[in-house]
Amino acid sequence: MAQLLHVDDISVTFDGFKAINGLSFDIGRAELRAIIGPNGAGKTTFMDIVTGKTRPDAGDVRWGDKGVSLLRKSESQIAQLGIGRKFQKPTVFESQSVYDNLLMALDNRRNPFSVLSYQRSIIDNDKIDALAKQINLSAQMQVLAGALSHGQKQWLEIGMLLAQDPQLLLVDEPAAGMTAPERAVTVNLLKELAKTRAVVVVEHDMEFIRQLECRITVLHEGAVLAEGHIDFVMQNQQVIDVYLGR
Repeated sequence: MAQLLHVDDISVTFDGFKAINGLSFDIGRAELRAIIGPNGAGKTTFMDIVTGKTRPDAGDVRWGDKGVSLLRKSESQIAQLGIGRKFQKPTVFESQSVYDNLLMALDNRRNPFSVLSYQRSIIDNDKIDALAKQINLSAQMQVLAGALSHGQKQWLEIGMLLAQDPQLLLVDEPAAGMTAPERAVTVNLLKELAKTRAVVVVEHDMEFIRQLECRITVLHEGAVLAEGHIDFVMQNQQVIDVYLGR
């Protein structure tokens, strides 16, 4: 599998606490990966480092065929390289429709307050239709985002990130607060997305992760504790001791 992201021995300390401690692993170009671990294991800090929000004290994070160091890039430059992040709480424009949210996301260089007067092209409409279908919101195009269910807002935010055509999508706890049918749709969505890009899911819900049927990286005290598919991870005594057995 071709490597897209290479995390090389990164460490970072906050007020004497080592949040990341010699963390190393790779993500492939078209891969679905789940990251799990107890609170304080370094999951959020890892995503902060990859997206440029936090700088490590040591190590490197390299991107793409040319091995470009992300540590020399700003958050906006990293986003432009093709890395998108969806936080746990959806961030959508609640007073605008699903259609207009996707329109704004298609070109984030447009002023959000003037985008509604933007001359919508046939190409834009086709792209928005395709995005809405992909995220299961075709029937909600004219619905205000604030009126969507929690799960639908999550899908809309994923759609807004997809409008930027990211090569790597970081998704933080997508299953939280979703109904069972929404969770099933989300599993299928993430699996489908991972056919054409890398998708990294940080999640606590082990049943949701089982349904993803992907490789799992277990973090503990800022480092990789174990890595493999669900059955291997569930039977690993160290993982049971520090995470699953709690």
